[in-house]
Amino acid sequence: MPRGVYRALWAAALMLALAIGAFNLVMGDLNQDEGWYLYAARLVSGGQLPYRDFAFTQGPVMPLAYAALAPAWSPFGLAGARVLTALLGLIAALGGAALAGRLVSETTPGAKNTAVFAAFCLIALNMYQSYFSAVVKTYSLCGLLLVLGFLLLTRVGKARGLWWAGLAAVFLALAAATRLSAFMALPVTLACLWACRRGPAGRAWLAFMIAGMAAGALIFLPFFFANPQGLLFGLLDYHAGRSAGGVLKGLVFKAGFFCRVAQAYAPALILWLAAVVAGRLFREPAPERRDPVRLALWGSILAMTAVHLTTAFPYDDYQVPVYPLFAASVMALVVRKLRTGAALDVLRGAAFAAGVVFVMASPLNQEWMVQQRDRIWWRMKEQPPLVKLQRAAREVRRLAPAGGELLTQDIYLAVEAGMTVPRGFELGQFCYFPGFSDEQAAARRVVNDRMMREILGSSPATVAAFSGYGLAMRSPDIMELTPAVREPLWEIVHARYQPAGEIPFFGQASTPLRLFVLKN
Repeated sequence: MPRGVYRALWAAALMLALAIGAFNLVMGDLNQDEGWYLYAARLVSGGQLPYRDFAFTQGPVMPLAYAALAPAWSPFGLAGARVLTALLGLIAALGGAALAGRLVSETTPGAKNTAVFAAFCLIALNMYQSYFSAVVKTYSLCGLLLVLGFLLLTRVGKARGLWWAGLAAVFLALAAATRLSAFMALPVTLACLWACRRGPAGRAWLAFMIAGMAAGALIFLPFFFANPQGLLFGLLDYHAGRSAGGVLKGLVFKAGFFCRVAQAYAPALILWLAAVVAGRLFREPAPERRDPVRLALWGSILAMTAVHLTTAFPYDDYQVPVYPLFAASVMALVVRKLRTGAALDVLRGAAFAAGVVFVMASPLNQEWMVQQRDRIWWRMKEQPPLVKLQRAAREVRRLAPAGGELLTQDIYLAVEAGMTVPRGFELGQFCYFPGFSDEQAAARRVVNDRMMREILGSSPATVAAFSGYGLAMRSPDIMELTPAVREPLWEIVHARYQPAGEIPFFGQASTPLRLFVLKN
């Protein structure tokens, strides 16, 4: 392929990746999780710590990192945080592409460059990956840390290999402290390094183990000593308490996980299956020695996916931080099977073309513009969800010009309005644990039934705002509140607050946002 054509393909791929990232940033639907992650970062900026001062259900790295970067995103609210998150996601895509190149030896001229470019197309020209790398979740940061860890791991067996192994363990530990399921990469990688200890990796397993354990202790022990119940609740008990509502529903959810993942990542899955089948049909000789990095990559991908599958609600977006590793591994596998420069050129063009086609075919494109379907008619969105959030925040600030506390479980609204929420509400719609005793709720920094009633009845907030997620569910099983529980809570709200307006189709799931002001 002429160098000019190759450069043009790279330029087109980068511009398309930036374009779909920008559309997802502005037009992408809101997600309730964005509120608690950013509110947690804001609390950390103010000197508070997760688990000790407020409930948090992932590792501490994300709120600490976003708090450190708060001067860059905080003045722009959720939009600024989405720009930061999308940037991290793009760097993770570039890192995944670089990892693919590291996994390929230059047996055929252009093999490395092809692996890099094609892997970038698989990752960055994927609308689903782009959307979930733009919304403010743990995915972009965790994916970047995973990619960096495995990039460093490819240096094992070379000069200063023990140092690279130790540094790789630190990055994988940081990934685990960003999103819990990433922890599986640590024991899997350690096992693979130990299994290949007689090869060039040598004692890399020992350096990896020592550095990983030290990093994990430095990250988690301070929080454990500050509030052991809060830490164990956030990392383990909160997740273990969720319920799918029965064995049959659980199986249906797991089947849905596979179907949605297959839809989201179809090009990479097709290439992977084709490469595996081709390897079986042509009976390629086994490699002379086992590569610990490739073994660790595939083992970590499978282990993290298995953890996601065991959860009560296995959401397909859990795979977002895993996908750059999968795409890099798949593309390296495919490129290693190609023997001619012409075949590599075809792969470059096909990867770009597939990316363009699947961007155009993504159902997310429709969600940018369509609000809902009414029989045979499509109701269009009047404003992007992000713009509607900004509008709602302006209305809240108009009703409460002095700022202060906002009585809401829609935490992203409080973040956008620059206001606080009642203590114990930091988990938003998931903060209500009616079965907890006062002691349990206080130690875990959430609210029980008595505390919820007290907050609703005595909050100093002059404005209250509730979407369809407000006063709607109980934790830890994440079940809808029955009318017998929900209606007394609303009676307390109506006794103190009067309606002040409604914003239709607001936020995640497009429910009405009802605004209230304190009665005189």
